Amino acid sequence: MTRMLARYEQLIAAGELRADPDQRRAAVRLDRLQKELEAQRPGGLLGQFFGRKQDRCEGVYMWGGVGRGKSMLMDLFHETLSLTEKRRVHFHAFMQEVHEEMRLARQTHEGDPIPPVAQKLSENVRVLAFDEMVVNNSADAMIMSRLFTHLIREQDVVIVTTSNRPPSDLYKDGLNREHFLPFIDLIEQELDVLGLNGPTDYRLDRIGDLATWHTPLGDEATAKVREAFFRLTDFAPEDAANVPSEELAIGQKRTIHVPKSLKGVGVFSFKRLCAEARGAPDYLAIARAFHTVILVGIPLMGPEKRNEAARFVTLIDALYEHRVKLFATAETRPDDLYKAGDGSFEFERTASRLNEMQSDEYMALGHGAEH
Repeated sequence: MTRMLARYEQLIAAGELRADPDQRRAAVRLDRLQKELEAQRPGGLLGQFFGRKQDRCEGVYMWGGVGRGKSMLMDLFHETLSLTEKRRVHFHAFMQEVHEEMRLARQTHEGDPIPPVAQKLSENVRVLAFDEMVVNNSADAMIMSRLFTHLIREQDVVIVTTSNRPPSDLYKDGLNREHFLPFIDLIEQELDVLGLNGPTDYRLDRIGDLATWHTPLGDEATAKVREAFFRLTDFAPEDAANVPSEELAIGQKRTIHVPKSLKGVGVFSFKRLCAEARGAPDYLAIARAFHTVILVGIPLMGPEKRNEAARFVTLIDALYEHRVKLFATAETRPDDLYKAGDGSFEFERTASRLNEMQSDEYMALGHGAEH
């Protein structure tokens, strides 16, 4: 199998990637980690000489703004790692799994549930790769230090992760943050922290001059947001039928179906998000899970659609506050979506936000709520 650095250089030579010093430094570091992991596996060079557990391999924490290539490097690392005991997962989904395993452990184990949960999560996993590590709630913050200490130091799991923030800014100003500080110390002790903050936002490069708001509804508008999806995810359009879907957990054992979900881009219909009974927790879960949302079928709304309009306002507030990028197909421009009905005056603020979300300045912002 072609290792990380060789594959990265092949992509540059083929013109699929642009040479980037920060990316190459990260590729070199990840390539070295691959060599270390392969040497320590049974039958590897070190495994042949030593029967005891070797020194832990140092994991990697890549942080930087949106579009700097972190997820791309993570994908290359995972794809080119020859070990089979590896797992690649979005951090939000992983923490949902952790809370469910904690619930089950409390039912079946006496005492501290963290050790059995860490043991279960590490079964047949030598390398755990996360995309978009972010901490938005105290429930996650309270358990992460102890959980990851067990995973890294007791279960010998190597962590490779990406984040939009340096470790010191995780859960900044969050409730009971003092309980989270040991996790920051753990990252800085056990993971090699790499910054990818070059001047080029490659995701914006891929979008090019493609507009984000498309009217009127119809085949042409749909084709435009479809093109945006494939540019953002690097998924082959001819394989569109195989784009994965997702059941996004939104708390209290509820989920919302995401028809198309890939690399932090989620596709939804207006009908699914705003014509059904939904509230702020649903929209916050979406805003945290996706850096880009494609919303199709936004209708012209009158007084009879006041409930849909109110939900739409709550949705846009959540997306805006988390700097989510929005691509949309709509019957008309934002200023004319809801001109009459309960809350139409307040809707003007939403229209203003929708207009701002189309700007270059907004599109350049990193994903995540500003503390």
